[in-house]
Amino acid sequence: MPEHPAEPTDLDSHLIEHKVASQELLHGHFLHAFRDTVRLPDGSEASREYVRHPGAVMIIDQLGDGRLVLERQYRYPVQAVMLEFPAGKLDAGEEPLACAQRELLEETGYRAASWARAGVMHPVISYSTEFIDIWFARDLTLGERKLDAGEFLDVFTATPAELLQWCRDGRVTDGKTLTGALWLQNVLSGAWTLDWQTGTSRTAG
Repeated sequence: MPEHPAEPTDLDSHLIEHKVASQELLHGHFLHAFRDTVRLPDGSEASREYVRHPGAVMIIDQLGDGRLVLERQYRYPVQAVMLEFPAGKLDAGEEPLACAQRELLEETGYRAASWARAGVMHPVISYSTEFIDIWFARDLTLGERKLDAGEFLDVFTATPAELLQWCRDGRVTDGKTLTGALWLQNVLSGAWTLDWQTGTSRTAG
């Protein structure tokens, strides 16, 4: 799965920055921070600080009655409880669909019989390599969730209209969930289509 929407071409040469040197700032549990020296298109040099991230998935999961399965989770960096679609980071070597199936089960207890990949988003292009693969899930069956140690979140349901109103009112400010709402709105209206597939990955439980 490509992490970038398009590779640079010759037409982009007047925009491209080239790495001259790199300094590691932090090697944490899953974040890896660097300060690079780059050569700018005009020949001058500048510093770029950024974080390498393994990538993640987000699941737009819809019950048979049309309601969405969402989460409330405290996010320490912003010191707030956020309303979000289920999501989680990729393990090393893990395929995005397998990750989506694993995260949906672990966080919500739901399994989905049908899946469709929507696309990819880059939430913080100014300082991180992070990409989030966006998946739709339907034909859900509820089982037992399996939260990771130290993970605390509430699962609840809402209608698409409620979610969109919360986005409008500023109650939902999480970037990936706002992007998910955009995808959902266009899919429900018929403006955008999805290629659904059935079956579940063996890694889903």
